[in-house]
Amino acid sequence: MNLDRPKKTVIVQEYRLDTALVQVFENYMVVTFDEGATLTLERAYQIIGISEIHFRDRNFGYISLRRNPFAVDPTVYSYLRQLENLKAFAIVSIKEIDMHNFKIEKMFYKKPMKFFIEYDNALAWVKQRVRLK
Repeated sequence: MNLDRPKKTVIVQEYRLDTALVQVFENYMVVTFDEGATLTLERAYQIIGISEIHFRDRNFGYISLRRNPFAVDPTVYSYLRQLENLKAFAIVSIKEIDMHNFKIEKMFYKKPMKFFIEYDNALAWVKQRVRLK
């Protein structure tokens, strides 16, 4: 159960938001929310804004690295699925509750979304999905 990223990757930009750390890489972003945070529409707009800065004219993937428990307002997914260039949405966690929550979240997102226990597997899937499109 490896939740750590490989050491070779280069972070293009890092943002510390009020309740999350957003790390932007060449064609994907990794977001880690603080314990007890809630992903609201307002916070989603911050992340969408970051994606527009870095990926405005090209495809990208999103990895939710769920080290800490946090809540998600499911209406956020109706806005995220409108991002035409977001080609892959991966959730990485070893917690059983996150696996259950994923099934619910997936019903709201309705685009390519996958759950992973290993970060490396999530990253490989995201990179492949971004390349395909």
